[in-house]
Amino acid sequence: MKLNYKRTMLVGLAFFSISAFWLMYDNYIPLILEKTFGLQAGPVGIIMAIDNILALILLPVFGALSDKAGRRMPFILIGTFLAAGLTVAIPLLDKEGNLIPFMVVLGLVLLSMSFYRSPAVALMPDVTPKPLRSKGNAIINLMGSFGGIFTLVSSNFLIQSIEGSDRKNYLYMFVTIAALLVVSGLVLFATVNEKKCKEEMVAINYGVDPEDEEQQLDAEGKSEKLSPAVRRSLILILCSVALWFTGYNAVATAFTRYAENVWGLDAASGSGFSASWCLLIGQGGAIISYLPIGILSSKLGRKRTILLGAGLLTVCLLIASMLGRTITPVFYVIFALVGFSWAAINVNSFPMVVEISKSGDIGKYTGLYYTFSMAAQVVTPIVSGFLIQVVSDGYGIVAGYSTLFPYAAFFLACSFVTMCFVKHGDIKPIAKKSALEAFDVDD
Repeated sequence: MKLNYKRTMLVGLAFFSISAFWLMYDNYIPLILEKTFGLQAGPVGIIMAIDNILALILLPVFGALSDKAGRRMPFILIGTFLAAGLTVAIPLLDKEGNLIPFMVVLGLVLLSMSFYRSPAVALMPDVTPKPLRSKGNAIINLMGSFGGIFTLVSSNFLIQSIEGSDRKNYLYMFVTIAALLVVSGLVLFATVNEKKCKEEMVAINYGVDPEDEEQQLDAEGKSEKLSPAVRRSLILILCSVALWFTGYNAVATAFTRYAENVWGLDAASGSGFSASWCLLIGQGGAIISYLPIGILSSKLGRKRTILLGAGLLTVCLLIASMLGRTITPVFYVIFALVGFSWAAINVNSFPMVVEISKSGDIGKYTGLYYTFSMAAQVVTPIVSGFLIQVVSDGYGIVAGYSTLFPYAAFFLACSFVTMCFVKHGDIKPIAKKSALEAFDVDD
């Protein structure tokens, strides 16, 4: 049995375009809110948390609805076209400078993305044999990374300065991402026959040994309860997940504003170094690290690899906070190491949660993982945003944004501590397993 790489990459087009959209959203919506509408860091943080609040509520709902409907593609196509049309409206309303219609459209965009994000993610396991879903998700994650790189590269050429103003013209950038959403959705629909593929998977998955599905169930067919020691490890892993997302997402959300206010870099620039190039180096560092991290995880184990990533990321953030207000070549190395560190954490943490779960409870434990990660992403833009605003009000905007890296480093250091006490969920990979298996993300 072999993974159909071509089909998996085509299925990954949805995640490719979704990732491209969210990187654009996280990087440039805060700047529009600040430059066009004059909002301070605190209110911007609240608005930037709305997408995570909606995701926390709506992703399980639309995922369940697509389960009940038995089809993912209608959700993907409807959501894609709605999101694309509304995305084009954002820079037009930015140009008008009216906050109320801008916020209405922004909310509708977020609803549209929530409508199809879960069905798009669920499509991969629908059309992939059970034993190959780890490799399938590895390909999906790589496609997502390429989507991020697409946004970072294109932003340096598509975002234009407005003469006599510190604002930018984002129209070409947003239109490009909208077109990418539409094209990706249409290519996916034209090349992947969802019904046929699902019928094939039903036939293939009958070949999975039923004992593999039931070996962890008790005599009554119910999942056995976790022992106190295993439950303690699960709680510690979930706390670690919340802590490192609290730290990392604060930087991801505010980085373009940090680069502008502390380093004096443009968010994007066709000539010279920009905040987008900083993020591109980090993204590239993550991509080239995926396979080496797979090999490293097979040698060190998942827990130790996560500890390496959390420790290194903490050090990188602390060094970045102490290097002053001028960007130097040292930062290039730091950005690449940040990409490596986050990849080491991100591709190993979810499998540890699933490893603790029982076969019949994987969905429940998957929900726990995303509850903790999304909750952190809801809270941290608000908390870090108000911290920046309070310090800025007292000591100036540069001082305010200079709290960002220490804030993130603190929570990453805390996650390192909690992970040290985890005793379960880390198994030795099977010999000769592909390095892609290190992603090991189940559906």
